[in-house]
Amino acid sequence: MPAPDQQTRRRMASTGLSVCDDARTCNGYVIYAPMSGSGQVYLIDGQGKETHQWNLPHPPGLYGYLLPNGNLFYGGKTRDETWERFPSWKRFKGGAMLEVDWQGNAVWEHYDPEHHHDARRTPEGGAIYLTVELMDPGLASKVQGGVPGTDAEGMWADVIVEVDADGNRVWEWHAAEHLDPDRHVLTFNDLRDEWSHGNTVAPLDGDRVMFSFRNISTVGIIDKRSGEITWQLGDTVLAQQHDPNLLANGNFLIYDNGSHRKHTGLPFSRVIEVNPATNEIVWQYQDSPAYNFFSPYISGARRLPNGNTLITEGMFGRIFQVTPEGEVVWEFINPYFYADAEGQVVNRVFRSTFYTPEEVPNL
Repeated sequence: MPAPDQQTRRRMASTGLSVCDDARTCNGYVIYAPMSGSGQVYLIDGQGKETHQWNLPHPPGLYGYLLPNGNLFYGGKTRDETWERFPSWKRFKGGAMLEVDWQGNAVWEHYDPEHHHDARRTPEGGAIYLTVELMDPGLASKVQGGVPGTDAEGMWADVIVEVDADGNRVWEWHAAEHLDPDRHVLTFNDLRDEWSHGNTVAPLDGDRVMFSFRNISTVGIIDKRSGEITWQLGDTVLAQQHDPNLLANGNFLIYDNGSHRKHTGLPFSRVIEVNPATNEIVWQYQDSPAYNFFSPYISGARRLPNGNTLITEGMFGRIFQVTPEGEVVWEFINPYFYADAEGQVVNRVFRSTFYTPEEVPNL
């Protein structure tokens, strides 16, 4: 194994601000948390300058974002009795959900050892988040795909949980009860210890919830009252995607990671805007050549007020803005490298979020 400072990607890549076209960049702030750090969350301005930092009591599990009141909502990673549950669990598990003020003081906390990846604060003062449960062996045996024999210790599936302000469960949804073993097929080389592998949960208006399940390359919407999946986009379009989010025009923006695409052998990432009425791609960004932009895991994308798109190429700590025409007008590389759960020194960023100056009331 090469020494950390001899890693090829680290030698060839700059860190910090590398591109800034002031005339075409959307002015504002970006929040990100180095995934393998000990709990640092950074707010940077358009010049890449750190304007604020939170130091939180848990490593990221896996990111934080600003609430309308100016507080930070943060998912933290707790090392507990579930730590060695299955091989990849420790990489993405959470366990702690915190709302903290500008100084990092907790004003609301909720702990659940089953929590992983994502959590969102709800208007009612609680949270909605991802958890996992062990599946019935009979149902697990019907799930297609994946590497044969890798579910000897069981197969896990997602449960979406909502709690109120006092931490009481008020709603839950079990993926194993609603997914179809024949339709929702595991990617051929994924381990069979997980079926769905959720990475995003987001409440929508109309009492709906959006999810992203990476291992089956599916994004969908749940009607909370019936529990039914009322819309979904699957592996004919997506390949192990992350961070679907609703745009003002009713379309969805999705980071399509591109690992093991169904119709091409070339691995590359793209960001797509999808019209849910037709499931057609109405806008996309990818690099040229396509393989120059690729993060097999994590990552995200958000549309900005001026029409640009903020993209997180997570595995390499790269955060950048592109215009509607696909030109990179702002780019920042996370300068902080830490050892991950496997001892690899990395600067990964799960997801970043953008805020206009008006949305950061404490500055």
